[in-house]
Amino acid sequence: MKPLDIGIAGAGPAGLAAALFLARAGHRVELIERFERPSPVGSGLLMQPTGLTVLDALGLSPAIHALGNRIDRLHGADARSGRTVLDVRYDALAGGRYGLAVHRAALFSTLHDAVVAQGLPIRTGITLAKAETRQARTALHDPDGDIVGDYDLVIDATGARSHLAADSVVAPRVKELPWGAFWATLDCEGIAHDPRALSQRYDAAKVMIGVLPVGRAHPGEGAKAAFFWSLRTADADAVKRAGLARWKAGIADYWPETVPFLDQITDWEQMTLARYAHRTTLPPHADGIVFIGDSAHSTSPQLGQGANMALLDAAALAHALSAAGSVEEALAAYAGARRSHVRLFQLLSYAFTPFYQSDSRAIAWLRDRLVATVAKIPPAPQILAAIVSGTLADPFTRAGLEECRWLEGVLQEA
Repeated sequence: MKPLDIGIAGAGPAGLAAALFLARAGHRVELIERFERPSPVGSGLLMQPTGLTVLDALGLSPAIHALGNRIDRLHGADARSGRTVLDVRYDALAGGRYGLAVHRAALFSTLHDAVVAQGLPIRTGITLAKAETRQARTALHDPDGDIVGDYDLVIDATGARSHLAADSVVAPRVKELPWGAFWATLDCEGIAHDPRALSQRYDAAKVMIGVLPVGRAHPGEGAKAAFFWSLRTADADAVKRAGLARWKAGIADYWPETVPFLDQITDWEQMTLARYAHRTTLPPHADGIVFIGDSAHSTSPQLGQGANMALLDAAALAHALSAAGSVEEALAAYAGARRSHVRLFQLLSYAFTPFYQSDSRAIAWLRDRLVATVAKIPPAPQILAAIVSGTLADPFTRAGLEECRWLEGVLQEA
C-alpha cells in the first residue's frame, strides 16, 4: 500500500503509539488534540506484559522502566478479618513476567517525547465534532463545521466519550457503570507498604481501598503511589458534603496503615473522581475512520487492561496496514485481529467487576470463601496470572508482535 495521509484524533497513549508505528512505516501522520497542551489524565496504572511488549517494540522499554515500579503480585484482604481473598502472582507463569506500575504522566511523557523526537506534528487546541468521508478522503470538522484536516484515513483515539464514534455510522453500545473511584497520587517514600504489590482491602464488595506504588512521574522525583477508594459515583457529592475528615476516618478504621497516605490529603481537589463505562464500537471502523483504545472498547479497570489494550490496538492497526492492499482490507484485518482478545477481556470484566464493586454481599461471600480457596488450586493460579497479564488468549501474533523475553526480571528484546 502506498503511504497514506493519516489524521489521528487524540494524543493519549493510543494515539501517540499509533503515530509512532505508522510514521515508522512510512505514512504521513499528524495528531490533533483538543487541549492546548497535551497532557495525561488520571493517576496510576499497571502496565501488563501486553503493553510492555508494545512499548518494547517501539524501543521505549528503557525509558518506561526508568520511571515505573515493578509489580510482582496483586494482593487483597478482608479489611476486618485480614483474610487474604486475592493473591495473583505473575510468577505462576513460566518466563519471568511481571507488571510495571506507572504514573500516567510517565507513560504519556515516554510516548510524547518519542513523537517529538521523531518530529511528528501535533496540532493542539482543536475540538473535533465529526468526521465526514467523501471520495475516499475523510475530513475532520470542528463544532463550527469548518474542516480541520483532510486525510486518507482518520484514527479516533479520543477515548470512551468520543464524539467521532457517536456521530459515525457505527453506533457504539455504551453502559455507564454505577461504581467509580476517588484517586490521588501521593508520596510513598518512608511509608510502610509493599513496594512490589498492588495492595487492596475490602469490606464485602461495597468498599475497596487500594495502594499501587507507581514509581516516578518524571526523572529525579520521589517515588509515588496511587491511592484509590471505590464508591458509587452517585454518592460522591454526599461523601464530600459529609467532610474530608469523616471520609479519612472511615478509611483509617478499615486500614490503619494508610494513615500516612491520608495525612497528605488536605483538600478534595487532590482527589479525582473516575467514572467507568463498558463501551463497544462494532465494528471498530467505518468508511475512512477507525477506532482504537477506549473509543473502540472500554471496561471497568478491575483487570487493569485499558492502556494495555489501547497499545495493542495501535500495534495491530499498523500491522494490518502494512500487510493489506487497501485501506478497507486493512481495517477489516485490524478488526479481525483484535476481535477475540477484546471480547474475551470485556466478558471477563463483566464477570469480575461485581466481585469487587457491587452491593451484593452474596457475591462478596462467594469471592472470600469459595473463589479464594479455588484460586490456590492448580491450574487456577496460572489462569489468574494469564488473565492479569492479558495473555489468556494470544494477543501478540495477529498484532505482528512477539512477546519479549523476561530474563531475571529485566525486559530484554526478543
